[in-house]
Amino acid sequence: MADKPDQEAAPEDTQPSAEAPAEGGADGEAPADPHASADVQPPAEPDAPPPAEADASETPDADTEPPEAEAEAPEAQPEPPEAQAEPPVAQAGTPEHGETGEAEAPPPPPQAPVEEGSPKERRRLARSRHTGEPRSPRSPEQRQAERLRERREKAARRRTRRLQERAKATRVSEAARAAAGRGEPELAPVHGAAEGKRKIRQGIVVSDKAHKTIVVRIDVARRHRRYEKIVRSSSTLHAHDENNDARQGDIVRVIESRPLSRTKRWRLVEVLERAQ
Repeated sequence: MADKPDQEAAPEDTQPSAEAPAEGGADGEAPADPHASADVQPPAEPDAPPPAEADASETPDADTEPPEAEAEAPEAQPEPPEAQAEPPVAQAGTPEHGETGEAEAPPPPPQAPVEEGSPKERRRLARSRHTGEPRSPRSPEQRQAERLRERREKAARRRTRRLQERAKATRVSEAARAAAGRGEPELAPVHGAAEGKRKIRQGIVVSDKAHKTIVVRIDVARRHRRYEKIVRSSSTLHAHDENNDARQGDIVRVIESRPLSRTKRWRLVEVLERAQ
């Protein structure tokens, strides 16, 4: 406070004289303005630290953070509750929706649908789907031995199946005999011998020149399935006539029989109408 009056009085005592500029101009130096020295701030004291250093001391170093900042760092960026409460990704075989217990095994893959078809088609399809390595080359002797082994296995399977069928037929026949003894109706055998129904045809004799053989024409008239038109056709067959009874133009009935010659598979039953 004592220096303040001296600073205020200094400009009054030192008034610039008219000779000062002349002396300054003679020496070649700029005159010192006493008012300018009062307006301009005095130079910084050497004991005061430079402003850059002061700023550096005021701002803490990034590497050396105070313990308060370290303590506040976790609180400044807390994890959102949604991220913490996010359920884990559901995996196959893990219990969900409150289920408890051990982890279940993954469900088995869906089975391929059973493909229907003949055995030959199934074998062809299985060969087309085969992706394994081919078998090593074999000699003709090895191939023949493999074929013989397969034939023996198939023969054994056939023999087993036939024995089972025979045993089943025996049980059925015994049950039928037992039922007949008790007065019950006898059941027909499963594999009983049955004679097939023979075919019978009716036609007109067109030739009787051969010995014990006649040629019969069979006329057929049927309706077409699509066009609904009556379609007429005929065929001839050779029949055996033991007594040479039929004549040309007769209407006869023949029945199917065993082969009697190279072309005869029929036999004369009766003559229905004589030719006029």
